[in-house]
Amino acid sequence: MKQNIAVVGAGISGLCTGLALAAKGNTVTIYERDIEPPEGGADQAFFEWNRRGAAQFRHPHAFLGVMCNLLEKNYPDLIEQFWEAGARKMSFRDMLPPELLLQYEPEPTDEDMWMLMCRRATMETVLRRYVESKHNVTINNTSNVVGMTTSGTSEDITLTGLEVQVDRGDIEQVSHDVVVDASGRGTNFPAWLDALGSRVTTEDDDADIVYYTRHYQLNPGEQEPSRHNKERSAGDLGYMKYGVFPGDNGHFAVIICLPNHETELREAIKDPDQFDDICNAIPGLKPWVSPSKSTPTTSSFGFGDIHATWRHFVNDGIPVALNFFAVGDSAVRTNPLYGRGCSTGTIHAHLLARILDEFTDPVERALQFDEETENELRPIFSASLIEDKRGIKRAVAVLEGKDIEDTGGLKNWLKAAFGDAINSAASEQLHVLRGAMRTFNLMEKPGDFLKDNKIRWTILRYMLRGRAKNNRARFQRGPKREQMLDIAEPQRNPKAA
Repeated sequence: MKQNIAVVGAGISGLCTGLALAAKGNTVTIYERDIEPPEGGADQAFFEWNRRGAAQFRHPHAFLGVMCNLLEKNYPDLIEQFWEAGARKMSFRDMLPPELLLQYEPEPTDEDMWMLMCRRATMETVLRRYVESKHNVTINNTSNVVGMTTSGTSEDITLTGLEVQVDRGDIEQVSHDVVVDASGRGTNFPAWLDALGSRVTTEDDDADIVYYTRHYQLNPGEQEPSRHNKERSAGDLGYMKYGVFPGDNGHFAVIICLPNHETELREAIKDPDQFDDICNAIPGLKPWVSPSKSTPTTSSFGFGDIHATWRHFVNDGIPVALNFFAVGDSAVRTNPLYGRGCSTGTIHAHLLARILDEFTDPVERALQFDEETENELRPIFSASLIEDKRGIKRAVAVLEGKDIEDTGGLKNWLKAAFGDAINSAASEQLHVLRGAMRTFNLMEKPGDFLKDNKIRWTILRYMLRGRAKNNRARFQRGPKREQMLDIAEPQRNPKAA
């Protein structure tokens, strides 16, 4: 049954939802309160587009393997347009450290394990123009969604459309057969439903971190540093995580992730010069941000309020509303540090499009979507949440000067020892890294690679080496916390000035 469907939000998830629904023959209207991207290429989109509705717009993004393969299979011409815009393909081989590159022998599944990387502005612009080219999709930038229209009682709400304010003027009602919320983490729909007596229950856990980004461009004639260097361009110092995100057209971004309690470092890193000082003190980042290699194109800026959030739109087998669905961050949000948001949003969008195509009964649709969302996204969400909680414990241990691996209790010790063995084995054994990267790219459920007997025996062998040796694989070389504080704030230590 082909329907008239509203999608609220034209971010990555909203655009992919519109694309998936249109491919099934539906008529789709995507509502977006922000202005459309400017004419021109990637730089115009990045520097000129006032994208107020996406707080993470100028922070780095990546399409993981699961998303890349889904898009390439269903929309191969879209992928070609990304290449034309300067997007980068990062293959499995490109991700290998130097010691594993020497061992590398390709396997057939390696071809599917790739990432697409470019600035988010490039991602949105290319994707939006592709979606706009579809005859059954309209993107409405002149109307702000301010409410919804419904029928029924608080125990039996059915959405019938939206209330929209046209050009900041009159409020109009627009009818739709189905409404999809893709408006992101700041969605208004739960509050609107709650006001009608239908409550959306929420799981919410603070990741207790904030991350900071600065963008750079390679200087004329310069090439990117090799990704196969011994000093990694992404890693963990215990009190700080960092990473380089290659972008399009010679651009790249550096992120620094800090726990909320690191107030001195958080304050220092807001200053662009101190951001660069911190980066230059980390061996894996210095080759990228050296003034002879690249030039900053932005200041440093932060992104906080990072939570793992799961909203429930079915309670005790009863949908909170019919003909209403939430996708992407509106429904399920994980720590962006893991780079999963675009990919899980795209999985969610195509899951919804399939269910709306296969089922016609509104109740059956809601229940099926809820069940399949649990099946597909819950393992990813749970794995992310576990890693968040581990990260919080480690960061607090560093702050308090405690043994970072003093987890307490035999059960917790064994879990930590197993995790250390996986990290160590993945840094030295190609078959273990290959399995771990399949999990990272969401090409299988988290941890499924551990079902492989060869991998399990390898990890057991590494556990027998002892935690002290394995633990070194978790952290990269760089200044200790007190040393970094002196680098970031030399006035703390007159001798360092």
